[in-house]
Amino acid sequence: MNATTGAVSRNPFTGDVSRNTPFASAADVDTALQQTWSAFQGWRVTDISARSALLRNIAGGLRQHARELAEMMTDEMGKPVTQGLAEVEKSARLCEWYAEQGPEFLKPEPTLVENNKAFVQYLPLGPILAVMPWNFPVWQVLRGAVPIMLAGNSYLLKPAPNVMGSALLLQSVLTAAGVPEGLFKVVNADNDAVAKIINDRRIAAVTLTGSVRAGAAIAGLAGAAIKKSVLELGGADAFIVLADADIDAAVKGAISGRFANSGQICIAAKRIIVESAVFDEFRDKFVAAVKAMKVGDPREEDTYIGPMARFDLRDELDSQVQATLKEGAECLLGGHVIPGEANFYAPTVLSNVKPGMTSFKQELFGPVASLIVAKDAADAIAMANDSEFGLGGSLWSKDLEKARELASQIETGGVFINSPSFSDPRVPIGGVKHSGFGRELSHFGIREFTNAQTVWQEA
Repeated sequence: MNATTGAVSRNPFTGDVSRNTPFASAADVDTALQQTWSAFQGWRVTDISARSALLRNIAGGLRQHARELAEMMTDEMGKPVTQGLAEVEKSARLCEWYAEQGPEFLKPEPTLVENNKAFVQYLPLGPILAVMPWNFPVWQVLRGAVPIMLAGNSYLLKPAPNVMGSALLLQSVLTAAGVPEGLFKVVNADNDAVAKIINDRRIAAVTLTGSVRAGAAIAGLAGAAIKKSVLELGGADAFIVLADADIDAAVKGAISGRFANSGQICIAAKRIIVESAVFDEFRDKFVAAVKAMKVGDPREEDTYIGPMARFDLRDELDSQVQATLKEGAECLLGGHVIPGEANFYAPTVLSNVKPGMTSFKQELFGPVASLIVAKDAADAIAMANDSEFGLGGSLWSKDLEKARELASQIETGGVFINSPSFSDPRVPIGGVKHSGFGRELSHFGIREFTNAQTVWQEA
């Protein structure tokens, strides 16, 4: 990237370029940094009740502009409009939850020091740079921004190039809701500018959601600058179905866990591992359910699978599928690009997938499910852990005591028993291994970007 290029939004359903935003100049970047720094100076001393009230205003603004935000996501990254509306509503509820619960998480905490001589207080750090992806242009941004701002920090957003329209629209919605200038700021920075931003003295820390490669680069820059970073990276989550599971419920969970957002979710059911005793039943019901999904125009209310967000990522996905088939897997459904101007990939089910194959080892970011046979529960756990990733996972069994015991053996940041993986403000989300470090959401998330300051007082 260079100063003469920009961020391009290309509608993946029509193929048309809808927006080409020039990258920020050095002067533009400096202005954004100064605005976020100045906003922080006032916001850090703003009473927590006023911060909470602002979050409630944001929730109202999101609902007021829900259709506009959802349609922008549909145009820029192909999200089915009903899923976009659900994303905006989920984001509004996030604001309300933190407005209600967040102040308690930021209260000074007593310690075990005798006579209440010491306590810990949570103080804001400063402007936080957020490098965010395109797959959830509202939720992904706000699940970090809301607790960051409630804690007294300001938020500088570097969005993915293909969702600049969504980022700018979100900024305008927040401004209309009363967010002070510079508290939530979008900057269309290229890679060189991002590096300079991280090194700037006005930036306190950085958070990124994206690929392992991007995370390694950002973490390296932040580490060299002695600044904290929180990373949520890729995932190849295991969706484990044990022999005693409710198969119909597991199939339903696997459909939403794998194919929501056209399969473009980090924390998703990418490797479906099923005990051999129930594999045939699960496979047949799962394939039938995949066939029943509507693939089509993302603007239509009943569409479940829209086009993939980027044409290059569709090509990469297809190469991963073809490599897996050459390695000996079987294609039960799909396995090809859908011809036409739109960026569709056929919903795909691969079977006979084994450890070492491409779709077992790598993250497949699109509407492709890999079915894997396990001999027993121990074999399923071993295969689940045979991955460089450790973001989330699902475990399906009617024996809840056994399921909880097995969950503790799964090397991930989260395990969902009898449910597909999802994010919820009440619980933390984050990964281990190459899926990143640090946590978002809950009290863990709001404290990630605070200074846990010890105050010791003698009489």
